[in-house]
Amino acid sequence: MVAFQSRQPVELGSQLGPAILEGLFGDELRQGAKPNIGRAFKIAVIWLVLWLLPVDAVAVKFGEANVFSQVATFFSQIAILSFGNSYAVFAYVAQQAVQSLQWLTPGELLAGLGMAQTPGPPAVALQFVAFVAAYRDPGTLSPTVAGILGGLLATWVVFTPCFLWVFVGAPFAETLRDSKATMATLSAIMAATVGITLSLAVWFAIHTIFHETTLIDAFPFAFDWPKPASIDPWALTLSVAAALAIFRFKIGTIPTLIACCVAGVALGFLDVFP
Repeated sequence: MVAFQSRQPVELGSQLGPAILEGLFGDELRQGAKPNIGRAFKIAVIWLVLWLLPVDAVAVKFGEANVFSQVATFFSQIAILSFGNSYAVFAYVAQQAVQSLQWLTPGELLAGLGMAQTPGPPAVALQFVAFVAAYRDPGTLSPTVAGILGGLLATWVVFTPCFLWVFVGAPFAETLRDSKATMATLSAIMAATVGITLSLAVWFAIHTIFHETTLIDAFPFAFDWPKPASIDPWALTLSVAAALAIFRFKIGTIPTLIACCVAGVALGFLDVFP
């Protein structure tokens, strides 16, 4: 008879040793994962060219005032300056694309963000913003073609820099894990991201429930103040009902969204919205 011995959990690193464990991943991967200034410089040059060449080409071809140049520049700024999750990015998009550049209205931006939720990441709504901007200012192109090109251009300049940051910065990231200063900085960024996301939620709520707002610009603060007379009672009712369903009765997000969609469509057919 064969005796079966009980098997205890085995820690791979402790049994094989660091040298053997590293060998499992291959020399090429191990070398590529180590910080290397020369390699990082080459990668940075490649991805900077891939990223900025279309931006410069569009600016030279159409001029800086053209909508495609504005899309390329604006979304490149987002790729450089944005931190945290996609919702934090939309706070800046709402401020610039809606208020400064006036590419679309707050309601249209909210519709684009809602459309991006199913399926896909919220960043997909950035394509929607660029599509609407180019669609409304197509130049000599047809609106549909201009919108598609604007969406593709925004996608390129938003996501291409991600490869630059990852391929250049990943080998150096491990060396910063034990840095208290780095961890403190990341914690501060996370806290700021939560605050920015909350401000975006408040901004969307104001522009959903109220049809008119007044811009309050008192340095260092600038925000939209709702006009009470422009309140939408149906939007307020649906918002309160959704909040009660999720937080009080624990119904869940998906059923609540479905119920709100059905109620919104029904109210639309009844033509109760102003």
